[in-house]
Amino acid sequence: MIPKLPLRSPRWRDLDGVKAEEVKTLLEQLGSAAAAGSGDEWKQTWTYVAGGLMDDGVVSDGAYAALPHLVEAAAALPPGQSVDFWVDLGFIVTADYRPPVPADLEAGFDAALRLAEEAATRSLLAARTPPQVCAQLALSCVALAGHHTGAALGRFVDLQGSGLLLVCPECESDTEIPEFFADPARPPAEAPGLPDPAPVREGEHPWGEVAAALREEALGEGWEPLLRVAREVAATGVPPETPGQAVLCLVAGLVAVRSTPQEDAKEWGRQLTSLTGYFRCWDCERTWTIADGLAENPDGAHAQHQPTQVWTDSDERAATAESAAAVPTGEAATRFRQDGNVVLAADGTPWGRIRVVADSAPVNSLAVVPRSGRSALVAGAGDSGVVYLWDAADGRLVRDPMPGHPDRVRSMTALPLPDGRVLLASGGDTGTITVWNPSTGQPVREPAGDWPGGVTGMCTATVPDGRTLLVTATPRGAVRLWEPETGECVGRLNPYGSPIQSIAAVPISDSHTLIAASDTSGRLHMWDPAVDDPWERGAAVQLNARALADADHRVAAVAAVPTADRTLLATADNQGVVMLWDPATGAPIGDGLPVSTGTAGLPVITATTLDGGRTVLVVGTRHGHRLRMWEPDTGAVRHIALDVAPTCLAAAGTELVVGHDRGVLTLPLTRHAAEARPTSPGTR
Repeated sequence: MIPKLPLRSPRWRDLDGVKAEEVKTLLEQLGSAAAAGSGDEWKQTWTYVAGGLMDDGVVSDGAYAALPHLVEAAAALPPGQSVDFWVDLGFIVTADYRPPVPADLEAGFDAALRLAEEAATRSLLAARTPPQVCAQLALSCVALAGHHTGAALGRFVDLQGSGLLLVCPECESDTEIPEFFADPARPPAEAPGLPDPAPVREGEHPWGEVAAALREEALGEGWEPLLRVAREVAATGVPPETPGQAVLCLVAGLVAVRSTPQEDAKEWGRQLTSLTGYFRCWDCERTWTIADGLAENPDGAHAQHQPTQVWTDSDERAATAESAAAVPTGEAATRFRQDGNVVLAADGTPWGRIRVVADSAPVNSLAVVPRSGRSALVAGAGDSGVVYLWDAADGRLVRDPMPGHPDRVRSMTALPLPDGRVLLASGGDTGTITVWNPSTGQPVREPAGDWPGGVTGMCTATVPDGRTLLVTATPRGAVRLWEPETGECVGRLNPYGSPIQSIAAVPISDSHTLIAASDTSGRLHMWDPAVDDPWERGAAVQLNARALADADHRVAAVAAVPTADRTLLATADNQGVVMLWDPATGAPIGDGLPVSTGTAGLPVITATTLDGGRTVLVVGTRHGHRLRMWEPDTGAVRHIALDVAPTCLAAAGTELVVGHDRGVLTLPLTRHAAEARPTSPGTR
């Protein structure tokens, strides 16, 4: 007899999600069906009650009081009639959020789970169900046994022709494998192993009959090793320590043996054996068992070193040993990850050293200040309103911190003047604009401006009469041109007043710069700062509207892309697509950079030219952890998984500067393996 909270107890009034009267009605219907040996009136009521026990992945407090009553009644049903109940119960006990069991209900709930496991296992052996239902029932039984692999129940609903979503146990990034389930032509190269000695569940359990039902020939010739693993897992009672891969062998074997029609059973069983394999996380590049990717925080999960076959987010399997031989290290590698202060290729080959420039506060904006005959300076600022200057070559702080804003700094730009000096401008949340002399660390004049909405973007424009102008933009649509040393506003752009979210200067000659800006609706605007009337087009050519519409490209960020013979415009959207444009014609160039896994979000982007004239463009997303380094001329793309979340990017020669949620770091855009020496994170 299961300890239960009486239906007349006043505590039912304190339990959310389900009422005692509803439970009582369902119990009466279950009792009638058990006595008659048939009847399904209870199913409609159960659907209603189950919706109160769990809503949108959240289990109600009332579930722990109601389920002991319901499990005891459902266990009395003929085994073939209670399948739906046990599958639904499996979803409840593996729900995303389950509050702690109240102390006075714990004994009754634990006893209910043991009875449910026994009754659900009887249903599994007695009922002849379609393969999908059989798989769900088998996983429910595993969940009721207390094994974490039961959480896979909620990860796939329609196995046939569907993809698979896996979660990395380490970095928690999602990896989606499209069209994962297909009838394998041959069994996996090897069956999952079990610990020696294999763990054995203490006490009595209902899995002995399951082991006897698992015939080795159920999956066909060559698949016997997987069935032997399945039988051993069942014989030991599915203890929590059993590897998830082995438990999924059990699920696949049960589908092959117990589902119907028989011609589908073998096919589905073989499909499910694919779950006993491995996958590579696109983000951290580590390899895990698929079983660990299906469960939330699986116990004992650890990265794999030499699996035979690996699934990736590109829907391909690759033999690891063959891939290591076929893909040379260094320049040919395409996936990298941060490991302390080193960037490593997927095969562990060092790419280069990461330099931690600052690690004490978020940095929201960056600018690179060139210096004649010396290494460039990197300027960075964030929430504190203080501007910092570091040497790009060694990360050394070259000036005392420069407080110039009473609020967060949102944008910065370098201002090369005709006389050879280079100034630095910074814009704050309240619209304050400060122009600095980086050589002295002092403002060249009093901070100016108090524009509503702040300065969200700034860049530097050169006009044919020889002037260098500061261009600022606000989210309310004010785009102004400034004489940087005097602070005089000398012009305006953006006649339509569209709210601006990204702005960039695009040179069309040594003495003439156009301005590209994206507004909050995803439209792209091109302006010529050399004209006096903002309504005049001047030399500006708008991007090809048909090309933008055909690509469904809503621009969220813009950047100038230097090449060997001209400067192009790059546009990025919130899906991860990057397109290149010729500012002289407004026409798109090449195929662009397509969407990839994990690229959706507000983009951050920068570009530079490397030695030999190679153009490289780097794009990521704010608060993501993945960067893509793209060489448009060759189409080569390198993916870098970082430990930090980028907020802004800049390029200083062959170094990429990354502002992030904890500070600033630099990493090489070309391979410098000789400099890579792993040390502890934070080493400078």
